Amino acid sequence: MADQGPMLQPSEICDAVFSACEDKAELPFAKMLVLGILAGLYIGFGGLFATVALAGADVVPFGLSQVVAGLIFSLGLALVILAGAELFTGNTLMIGPVAAGRLPVGRAVRALAIVYLSNFVGAALLAVIALFSGLHEAGDGAVGRAAVNLADTKTSKSFWTVLASGVLANMLVCLGVWLAYAGQSVTQKIIGLMLPIAAFVAAGFEHSIANMYLLTYAFLVQNTVEAAPTLLAASAIGANLLPATIGNILGGALIALSYQAVYGQPKRG
Repeated sequence: MADQGPMLQPSEICDAVFSACEDKAELPFAKMLVLGILAGLYIGFGGLFATVALAGADVVPFGLSQVVAGLIFSLGLALVILAGAELFTGNTLMIGPVAAGRLPVGRAVRALAIVYLSNFVGAALLAVIALFSGLHEAGDGAVGRAAVNLADTKTSKSFWTVLASGVLANMLVCLGVWLAYAGQSVTQKIIGLMLPIAAFVAAGFEHSIANMYLLTYAFLVQNTVEAAPTLLAASAIGANLLPATIGNILGGALIALSYQAVYGQPKRG
């Protein structure tokens, strides 16, 4: 096996992440759109996989089932980083190079807006395809019940609870991205991102892009689930996504600005 070289030091990781953020913000619209849709699909795949794992999990201790679901969900970020895609929550790290004067604020806002909307398209598209695949019928309907119960839990939280949960979720997601950039091989990158992602899922924190898939899918399949909780309204999806998105931005900003304050680099060129 080829020598992968020494592990990057924290200051080197910071520069690598900020340089990548600059490159991401400069992508042409069409590429950004396609890669954003793919990221929505990829994170949705992680959510789909985790929902299957949670089906029938009432017979397993709560903490164990949540940790297993979290480890499985890390598939989503692994696909984003290794296959290549543009994920809104990870891209909130653009706030770092903006603060360092390396990236114009308008360009960062444009990129984040395009990626956020395209992530939603990808996540919703996967939810529709999963519906037609009959996934909700698997395990005698256990997958559908797990999806609806998870959505009911998420939409029952208050605005401020979801916002605070969103902060914690994206701190961990951005740290997963950060550690993946430290890796010099596929294995190192996957190991680096896996535990932070497992932690946020296991704790039940709110990730806006994951919720785009999870809540949309639950909304689509809820009428097929026997003894479902109170029916999920479309407005409840927006009521969750708004504070989750705000919290995700704040969580990403906290990580980005902290490292910028310590290791911030002058503008390139």
